[in-house]
Amino acid sequence: MRLIYDSPRAWLDAPEKHLLVFGMSGLGKTRAAKLLRDAGDWFHYSIDYRIGTAYMGEHITDNLKLQAMQVPFLAELLRSDSIYIGSNITFENLAPLSTYLGKPGDPSKGGLPFEEYLRRQALHRRAEINALLDTPSFISRARDLYGYPHFIADTGGSICEVVNPDDPQDEVLTTLAQSTLMVWIEGDAAHREELIRRFRKSPKPMYYRPEMLVPVWEEYLKENNVEEGDVDPDDFVRHAYAVAIEQRDPLYAAMARNWGVSVTLDEMAAVRDAADVTQLVADALGRRAEAA
Repeated sequence: MRLIYDSPRAWLDAPEKHLLVFGMSGLGKTRAAKLLRDAGDWFHYSIDYRIGTAYMGEHITDNLKLQAMQVPFLAELLRSDSIYIGSNITFENLAPLSTYLGKPGDPSKGGLPFEEYLRRQALHRRAEINALLDTPSFISRARDLYGYPHFIADTGGSICEVVNPDDPQDEVLTTLAQSTLMVWIEGDAAHREELIRRFRKSPKPMYYRPEMLVPVWEEYLKENNVEEGDVDPDDFVRHAYAVAIEQRDPLYAAMARNWGVSVTLDEMAAVRDAADVTQLVADALGRRAEAA
């Protein structure tokens, strides 16, 4: 795939710079976006925020209302439209979205029936694809409505779960590559181990490809000799996360190889302002040109 900036000079001289960063959580995607946004002429498009507001907002609110309806005092107020219930999603706080996704297993421990869990996963998949496909329209919106010449899309860690990086006709990647320069922030083994350690301490809901999730669920039930309703939700997602982390790295690498460029965790950690980020991207383009 031909990149929209094919050399460091083309990138540095571009009057409009369009960037998309991807990779595992905790690598500096949002920090890079904030550094660019703080420069004053960059628009920050958060994919997760778009998912949680434009595409999953109604589902999230309905789930909150469902919980409230179990409390007689709140139920009566809801029926009479006397109170308003909604989520307060922000760039920094996406908890309402992850809470809606939930975890499968024992309902007494907050678990969902597996079929309902799969339904919510499917809703998230469609929402993430839609939010990613919205990128070109937000580039135009940022420029025409707000006057921002530069644009950065800050993606969630699950972007690799909704694309096929080896398919040159992949709709999402084709759309993104035609409108942005895609940059992978590459972690290392130590970072992956740290992510797993953190997740074991505080397991959170997240999106998984059904091709991975269903076999892992069935294997978990068999190996632990448990029924669906007896599964400890936290224990299962800890297990699923460790599997997902190992599978995601090759997908990210293929995305960078076929559709963009890559920088390392250490390189991204060293940037201090928008000029540093811009130069780091130029250096990545230079490495790609040398390797061609």
